[in-house]
Amino acid sequence: MKICFALLVTSILAIAPINRSVAADSRADRFALVIGNAKYPDADAPLKEPINDARDIADELKRDGFSVDIGENLTGDGMRRAFDKLYGRIKPGSVVLVFFSGFGVQAARQSYMIPVDAQIWTEPDVRRDGFSLETVLGEINNRGAGVKIALIDASRRNPFERRFRSFSAGLAPVIAPNGTLVMYSAALSSVISDNGGDHSLFVQELLKEIRVPDLMAEETLNRTRVGVTRASRSEQVPWISSSLAEDFAFIPGTNTSANGSRPQNGPSNGPSNGPSSAPSPAVALNTPQASEPPALPRFDPPPPIKPLETPTPPATNPEDKSDGASASALARDPIIQDLNKKLAENPDDANALYRRGQVFASKGAYTLAINDFSDSLRLNSKDVEAYNNRCWARTVIGDLQAALKDCNEALRLRPSFVDALDSRGLLNLKSGQTKNAIADFDAALKINPRLTSSLYGRGLAKQRNGSVSEGDLDITNAKAMDPNIVKEFASYGVN
Repeated sequence: MKICFALLVTSILAIAPINRSVAADSRADRFALVIGNAKYPDADAPLKEPINDARDIADELKRDGFSVDIGENLTGDGMRRAFDKLYGRIKPGSVVLVFFSGFGVQAARQSYMIPVDAQIWTEPDVRRDGFSLETVLGEINNRGAGVKIALIDASRRNPFERRFRSFSAGLAPVIAPNGTLVMYSAALSSVISDNGGDHSLFVQELLKEIRVPDLMAEETLNRTRVGVTRASRSEQVPWISSSLAEDFAFIPGTNTSANGSRPQNGPSNGPSNGPSSAPSPAVALNTPQASEPPALPRFDPPPPIKPLETPTPPATNPEDKSDGASASALARDPIIQDLNKKLAENPDDANALYRRGQVFASKGAYTLAINDFSDSLRLNSKDVEAYNNRCWARTVIGDLQAALKDCNEALRLRPSFVDALDSRGLLNLKSGQTKNAIADFDAALKINPRLTSSLYGRGLAKQRNGSVSEGDLDITNAKAMDPNIVKEFASYGVN
């Protein structure tokens, strides 16, 4: 399901004991996804830096032996396809790197990468349209990657923040699986402005250090942080978090010993003069126009929170409020009006039907939402998002048997679909299948350990299953992450 920034400025560099393995070896498979998003309709003007930075990073990674996919100005669908393609390429022990430049938003203590067509007016919209960095890293880890690296240049003041009732700037710390190295271009919960040039200071310094042969990845990023801090006179201080347990160098040189011991580092600014792997071709992606507890799962309750655009409701009594908002209120909604126009022109527009279903669900018009999801599935029987959302909506109104079929089908099509695991956990909780609910919430939290809805739901399930103290702990932690979680579950009929 999907209903889906403010901490002390901190820099964490935790270096685990060195344990050489195949994943860190220069012969290991290397895959990278590089995204540069610049053309956001809600921004006053396109960002100058992301496209150039993404292209330069992609070129460098190709020279370093990565097989690179690059996407520019990706929509939500484009980013989803890009990540799915990356997940499908991962092999056990692979080195996997994600670079994102564009707008990032912090919501519910997670960092989200924002596609260019995101419709963001409230915090739930961020969780609906954005891509959680923690979820992405969790999925990469589940596919067997040995070394996971995320380079996020998204600490920009964005056009969405003034729409939030309570807003936290910048990005949030990451709870990532072992073997992960994460770097933000600025400190936690802080933002920077584009420097007016064609490239960001962060990427300029990063490319200098990546080109030094034999430099371990942690040291590469640490030097980048120092370089950015000095060049900006401490106005921009990148943030790093590491749990690497293996040696990994972007450019392995001749000094790396057979047992993986760390070499003496060379100068930080010279061009690479060590051997590098043969470059892999970049693959252009489809680019449509346009204080939290440690390993606790964060999943936002079953996803009705995906409002985007919605067509007009069917003819009913305008003041009938038996299914969420009144029909007249829905008819006045500008997003619904826009979707209605699209559907009037093309009744078989599956995307418009799905989006209208999202909006109906977000407004509590569950029957209307289910009808739209059903029509969308009639046109595209493999739409896992529609199956999951229909499962969630049916769960909320108590049609549990039909909901279970939908969730199972979503998970058959995408076995590690966190949202569907979360939705099915809610379904099992409502139907009294507490052991099954705990199993689903556990699976969701393993992928995304800060999924509030899964954490809170697991707490309720544990209480009902007799593990009261464990349940109380989950519930306390979930409420600390999201004070509204109790009210949210109550709206789903779960207390």
